[in-house]
Amino acid sequence: MLPSDLRPGAADALLFDLGRVVIDIDFGQVVARWAGHAGCAPQDLAARFMRDEVYQGHERGTVSDAAFFANLRRQLGIDISDAQFLDGWNAIFVGPMPGIAPLLARAASRLPLYAFSNTNQPHINHFSPVYADLLGHFREIFLSSSIGLRKPDAEAYEHVVQAIGVPAERIVFFDDLAENVEGARASGLKAVLVRSTDDVAAAMAALGL
Repeated sequence: MLPSDLRPGAADALLFDLGRVVIDIDFGQVVARWAGHAGCAPQDLAARFMRDEVYQGHERGTVSDAAFFANLRRQLGIDISDAQFLDGWNAIFVGPMPGIAPLLARAASRLPLYAFSNTNQPHINHFSPVYADLLGHFREIFLSSSIGLRKPDAEAYEHVVQAIGVPAERIVFFDDLAENVEGARASGLKAVLVRSTDDVAAAMAALGL
């Protein structure tokens, strides 16, 4: 359900999460690649994987790639190289979310667009050149591992709002995770839970874009 306060003229900027909003991702591809390297069942790795403090630190840029992969080696119980972990880690990206490119192009002709993603340096290194055209619609991209803050922490939204330079209530934020949408709303932003590109299209229609 869209926020009731989306109407023409209600926004001065649009803010987009990247994964599952702009770029489609599939974690199943990651564990399948790791399992292939390790010679085990993907479902076993999926069951052991945890988004723990080391994972979150990697997204904040405080945990190195080597330390992150070492933690995965212990967590998953597989002995594969850092290069093999990286190969699987970057297999997460599927392609642009269906139908998002023309919506971003249209919105960018009317309002400034920004992106805010919880991500890590290996993923940034991978997706930045591959999706350069798609990401070119954004005036600025805020990445958790670059700013040292991650969603849904209030400090993260405050940092991004201040950098954008318009009031929080004049920013419409799109994210596929309910906890991030709730965090954004608690910080004063209008926020839309994205289950498919149709939700982005509906919000843009409500905004008159």
